Amino acid sequence: MLALCAKMLWKSASSRWLPVLLGWLALVGVAQAELLTLTEARASVTVNGMTTVQNLQLPYHWDSLNKGQRGEAVFVLAFNLPAQPVDPWVLYLPRLGNAYEIWLNGTLLERQGDLLHYNGADYARVPRYLSIAPSLLRSSNLLRVRIRADVGRRGGLSALVMGPQDLAYAAYLRNYHWRGTGSLVITAFSLVVGLMAMALWFTQTAPDHAGRTRRDPLYLFAGLAELFWALAVSDTLIENPPMPWPWWGALQVVALGAWGVNMALFCVAVAGWGRRPGALWFGRWLGLLMVASVGMAAWALVGGRPIALTVWYAVLGATLLGFGVFFLWRALRQAPTAHRVVAAALLVNVLFGLRDLYVFRINPTFAANTLLRYSSLMFGLALGYIVIARFRTASTQARDLLATLAARVSQKEVELAESYRALEMLAREQERTAERTRILRDMHDGVGSHISSAIRQLQSGRVSQPELLQTLRDTLDQLKLSIDTMNLPPGDVTALLANLRYRLEPRLAASDIKLQWGVDLLAPMPRLDAQAMRQLQFMVFEALSNVMQHARASVLRIEATMTPEGTRLRLVDNGCGFDTTAPLRKGLLSMRERSQAIGATLQLYSAPGQTVVEILIP
Repeated sequence: MLALCAKMLWKSASSRWLPVLLGWLALVGVAQAELLTLTEARASVTVNGMTTVQNLQLPYHWDSLNKGQRGEAVFVLAFNLPAQPVDPWVLYLPRLGNAYEIWLNGTLLERQGDLLHYNGADYARVPRYLSIAPSLLRSSNLLRVRIRADVGRRGGLSALVMGPQDLAYAAYLRNYHWRGTGSLVITAFSLVVGLMAMALWFTQTAPDHAGRTRRDPLYLFAGLAELFWALAVSDTLIENPPMPWPWWGALQVVALGAWGVNMALFCVAVAGWGRRPGALWFGRWLGLLMVASVGMAAWALVGGRPIALTVWYAVLGATLLGFGVFFLWRALRQAPTAHRVVAAALLVNVLFGLRDLYVFRINPTFAANTLLRYSSLMFGLALGYIVIARFRTASTQARDLLATLAARVSQKEVELAESYRALEMLAREQERTAERTRILRDMHDGVGSHISSAIRQLQSGRVSQPELLQTLRDTLDQLKLSIDTMNLPPGDVTALLANLRYRLEPRLAASDIKLQWGVDLLAPMPRLDAQAMRQLQFMVFEALSNVMQHARASVLRIEATMTPEGTRLRLVDNGCGFDTTAPLRKGLLSMRERSQAIGATLQLYSAPGQTVVEILIP
């Protein structure tokens, strides 16, 4: 039952689709049949003034048939058409030249280059595409192609393809993209990669084991290789070279060799073999090949001995093949990923290079295209992988370094905080010690001195009760002032004077001294810290004590004002005065030292009836 159903379905499908399929195949066959491939020609070849006429099969490879010779040739190709076409036709030539002109039935279709002068512009680089008007075609047609061929420039003529425009254009476009557009893309890619590699080589530095700044040779070799390769590939796009042939051709040979040599050195740098003895000898051998490339290219292209260039290509290819096998073998033995990526690129390029050597030098195929041009992209991609891998490694190392640094900074912050707390405790302890020392010094210099004076007075037996009482009162005032200094606001001179007035005004009144108060409200002075305020307090207290004990005054005026020079304090009494030229006594000498300690100026003016003590604080 199932077999019967399948048979019915097959008959139904066959009856519906088989005619359509057969019709499509018939159309394709007709379309292909409309393309004419012209391979039979009668050629007149002129070399060194000698002309030979022969019937031959295209393609005609000049360098292969006329080794080391230049000349010209005329190819005559006859073809018939069953009917004159209505639509435009085209003529597609995969390769011809180096210079050429094309005639159809006596009409010039195109001329490129100078046919009379050798080593000029080269038009054999890309395929040619010519439009043919239907009126030029007949039932019997004669196509005449004349070429000029230079030594070593792949001159000649390939098989010609003619047919309708929409059919021939696809074949032309495919070949043009392969040789022209592809070469442009490869050139641009190699230039970009080469310049980027040279920029990395110039900017990326690191210290070596000796501490000297060193650039990574990996980027240098890769950059030079890509730049030389861009020069070699660009030859396909340059019909009018900037140098005369054959020197331009020799430059291309050197550029190709430099590409291979620098790529090998790039592989050595990737593997890290730069300082090994074998790598040094290998580098010398590559340098010798580079020097030999100049001589071999000149011998082949200028001297007309193409075998020299074939031998040099073979030696270079064998060298790179051997190195590639060794490099790949080492890559398979637990090598880093970058080593393996470059090994794969090297192996593919060596194999394609050997293929091109066979196709273009050993068994030349005239219209063939090189594959090495495109496989070279793998080196640029490998370099990109290495740069990205290094960037990722550097980023990871930077993140780890930042994390480690952050942890260390956090640890140091904790340690620093502990140190700050310890220093703060030490500072507070030092402040307490300094305060105790100051209090002890003030007690010793002030209260202690007055108590010692009272003891000496009692021991002498000659002191009167009022004198002893005065000494004890001074002692008490000194003690109170020492305590007051602990709470004085820094820089507040007005509060300091008010505090002295509060403590000493009763004693002034008891001594029948009238106090006149001329103190303005003064702005705080930041430069007077607690220590300076104590110095200033003792200076004023000493001046007041002198008035109460020695001046025999009835009026004492205290003034404090702000002046452009600073804060000015004046204590003026109407007492008996004293000799300011005499050596200063202990109290006045102490006042002078304290004023110098706080950067103030002390001035004394005294005469019978008026004594002025002036303190100027800048």
